[in-house]
Amino acid sequence: MALTGRIPRDLGNLTFLVSLVLRSNNFHGNLPQEIAHLRRLKYLDLSLNNFRGEVPSWFGFLHKLEVLNLGNNRFTGSIPCSFSNISTLETLNLRFNSIEGQIPKAIGSLENLRVLILGRNKFIGSIPEEIGNLHNLNVLSMEHNQLTGSIPFTIFNISSIQVIAFSNNSVSGKLPNDLCNRLPILKELHLSMNKLHGHMPISLSNCSQLQILSLSVNDFDGPIHSEIGRLSNLQILYLGSNHFTGIYVLFYEC
Repeated sequence: MALTGRIPRDLGNLTFLVSLVLRSNNFHGNLPQEIAHLRRLKYLDLSLNNFRGEVPSWFGFLHKLEVLNLGNNRFTGSIPCSFSNISTLETLNLRFNSIEGQIPKAIGSLENLRVLILGRNKFIGSIPEEIGNLHNLNVLSMEHNQLTGSIPFTIFNISSIQVIAFSNNSVSGKLPNDLCNRLPILKELHLSMNKLHGHMPISLSNCSQLQILSLSVNDFDGPIHSEIGRLSNLQILYLGSNHFTGIYVLFYEC
């Protein structure tokens, strides 16, 4: 509705509020700390505004919060460790901000998390192995950051995951050969523009639901396995700017 201005502190008096959606407006400034009084809040969507300032640590007081969407704003600072207090959290979206620092290991304690979107920020350091503890995770998106190190193999054990997105980082190392053996419903794998090397995993044909496979602009080598032709649901395939070898094969069905 193109609403503008700041969020009034009096909003904190609405203590019976369960859902607060202010998305797609032009609100700006810092969030008032009085929002922490809304202890019944389950759904909070502040995305697509111009909020700024550090991500408030007082979000940790909202113990019933299930959805927190701060995407497409101008938040800075790091992810507060207090987020680990929101044990009910199912969706955390911080996409398109200027949040920096390392991804806290405490994220791995949010066992109910289904959607974790941290893309297009300024995160550095490695991807915490503790994320492998999120056994209910459906979407894991950390693209367009400055992450380094290898992808924890524990992530490839999350059988519920449908989207893995680490494109545009500096992630290195090899992918496990059995990558798809435990990912029966994986639909999107975005790993382009990193520093990954080694052979393409032979088990990719086991990701039968795969629709997008993006491995371009890395240091992969070896053959492109013919088994990839079994991915009948594949819609997008990016393999360019690598060091693949062997004979070009056109995959098709009569």
